[in-house]
Amino acid sequence: MKKKRLIPVVLIKNGWVVQSNNFKRYKNIGHPVPTIKRLSNFCSDEIIIIDISKNDFYENRREDMNYNFKEDILSILKELSQVIFMPVAIGGRIKNILDARSRIENGAEKIIINTMCIENKKEIEKISKSFGSQAIIASIDYKKIEGKHYVIKNGDKVLKLDPIKHAKDLIECGVGEIFLNSVDRDGLKIGYDLDYLKDFTEKIKIPVIGCGGAGDWEDMYKLSIETKCDGIAAANIFHHVEHSVYLAKEYLSKKTDQFRPANFYNEI
Repeated sequence: MKKKRLIPVVLIKNGWVVQSNNFKRYKNIGHPVPTIKRLSNFCSDEIIIIDISKNDFYENRREDMNYNFKEDILSILKELSQVIFMPVAIGGRIKNILDARSRIENGAEKIIINTMCIENKKEIEKISKSFGSQAIIASIDYKKIEGKHYVIKNGDKVLKLDPIKHAKDLIECGVGEIFLNSVDRDGLKIGYDLDYLKDFTEKIKIPVIGCGGAGDWEDMYKLSIETKCDGIAAANIFHHVEHSVYLAKEYLSKKTDQFRPANFYNEI
């Protein structure tokens, strides 16, 4: 049986890991390298890193804790490639094939694209031809408005674009995986959008990662059994519970055999 992946999502804003609430408010919660190393040690199957910085200013020096200054996302990726042992997918501020190449050359296994999916699909084709579709994750943010689902751009701009149709178009361009995130549920801990994720994964025939709304391990279990999502992703819940990924896997592996056990990587 193909195992489902448990995937922490880490948002980085101007050099620091932050917690998001509805894409509007952000709380600084730590330095990226030790934070991501901790999640790796807790047996994550994969990790998603999204750089949501609006500019090139990075200031993450902490001399009191011996955290070295990292001037950009590439320097963070380069150090992470030496201290963690799980696949890394990186997104944010990827505008062209040169940006994609720089991230892959510095340790990312996959790149995550969002704005490019709307504004420059020709560039997706170039990236796919160079690195393969398995290296490209299309991030689709969406909201439900008056009973219909719409793609969201830049966190708040509603597009008259159906997420399922959008995903099918992106598959034609060479995308190999979809990261589907509910903006309505971001940071609210009210559970995943199960009905829509079920519908989406029935119609999209490439791997889908579901995200948005996880409040406890039971929410992750429901997503795994009620939808065809290949990846179960969450952000905030993994940052505020000690040994979070390990505990989540311990809980999930007792209820279903769809996940690798908590001690799987320690036994390899």
